[in-house]
Amino acid sequence: MKGMKKYINSQIVREKMNYAGAVNRPFLFAVDFEMESGFFVDDPLNQNDILFRAGDVKNFTGALISPNASLLKTKDLIRYADYLEKFNLVMSGLRRGDTYLINLTAKTEIESSLSLREILCVTQSMFGICAWEDFVSFSPERFVRIGNGIISSCPMKGTIDASVPNAGEIILKDYKESCEHNTIVDLIRNDLGKVSGRVWVEKFKYIDKIETDRGDILQVSSDIRGELPAGYGNNLGDIIFSMLPAGSVSGAPKSSTLRLISKAEGEKRGFYTGVFGYFDGTVLDSAVLIRFIEKKSDGSLFYHSGGGITVNSMCEDEYDELIAKIYLPLRK
Repeated sequence: MKGMKKYINSQIVREKMNYAGAVNRPFLFAVDFEMESGFFVDDPLNQNDILFRAGDVKNFTGALISPNASLLKTKDLIRYADYLEKFNLVMSGLRRGDTYLINLTAKTEIESSLSLREILCVTQSMFGICAWEDFVSFSPERFVRIGNGIISSCPMKGTIDASVPNAGEIILKDYKESCEHNTIVDLIRNDLGKVSGRVWVEKFKYIDKIETDRGDILQVSSDIRGELPAGYGNNLGDIIFSMLPAGSVSGAPKSSTLRLISKAEGEKRGFYTGVFGYFDGTVLDSAVLIRFIEKKSDGSLFYHSGGGITVNSMCEDEYDELIAKIYLPLRK
């Protein structure tokens, strides 16, 4: 039935990915942050219930939007005092040694005259997805790419307003941001090592410029790679699930950090900071579900954002970064 939502248990998604990969059949998948729910779509280019793009591949065309359209307006930001309470809780965990890097997130109620599908169409990003009208993500961050026997991941850690004088030099030399980035590179190396033989850092701390409706920002990434064993195509689901949730949006060490996230945030994230990906029959490319807008059953919209916290973090700086990440990367 057209338009029917087909959320399924995440372990069924995993099994379907293994089977489709073994027979080289294209598919689209998504898994939520808690690894409880997801969806799996056969022949994704020939359906339009779920719109997506992954690199140069997409199953939709651009939409004409009225020049008077209200793209995005913040309605109800999390109060600084409320964020401070969450921040202090995770900072206590950092000082105890429960975690040494944790991703703390919050949601902001927003308004827009656009549908979620229209938002996907007017934004530009390496990855994007609109699942029915439940959520939209226009993500700049690759989770993993698998092809030709190589698995690669490009975690993003470090954000700065591009208009700041010498912004690139500042973000690369910032002590707190460097500690955070180094930690996540090490975590991803360990994650890739679970499924790979040789693991290496192909490119360390490079900067991407992202154009948004609120000015340009710079983000720091690294490219980490590993060699997969023969027959890896039979286990695409196992490979992906062994590395979930994504390290860049959870933290390290994962198990104790996840417990602290649950306590600090007080609610499940759902598909926000989960992953989605597209397999074309040969190559699987996937993204972390960030830059994320969720539509509730009553029609209200919430933009989810966050950032990494270390023992060197300052609450006001992290709060400002959370707000700075509420944007639309507009298509030219």
